[in-house]
Amino acid sequence: MSIISPESRPEDYEPLLMAFHNIVGKLPVTARSTTRPGILIMNGEISSREYTGPVLEKVIREGRTIREIPNSGRFKGIPVIVSPVTAVDGATVGAVGIVDITGIFDLATLMDHQATIIKQVCGTDPCPLPSELVESKR
Repeated sequence: MSIISPESRPEDYEPLLMAFHNIVGKLPVTARSTTRPGILIMNGEISSREYTGPVLEKVIREGRTIREIPNSGRFKGIPVIVSPVTAVDGATVGAVGIVDITGIFDLATLMDHQATIIKQVCGTDPCPLPSELVESKR
């Protein structure tokens, strides 16, 4: 039986992390304990049993969930979400992370490009048609 603790080995996280990996459509997932490197699962397979990363380490130090784009490590430039694993007493015993597909879509950039996208999709015709405008539906 595996018990998650500050001394947990990658093997202790493996069954749970593999389940998470499958639930989220095989997005990369990772976990580590506070005192040992952890596990990285990608494409349905264990990619590393000695994994750590800057955001995992930051979450262990700070004990809070962090969403950011790391500027170093294996996931440099890719949005991630990492959350602490806590004991009953609230102490951080590890961290679990996943690639943040919601962070890939930058709404501000999409809005900046909206006119160009509409022109490419609609050409010179009115797009949307006057009857399709939100105002016409009110």
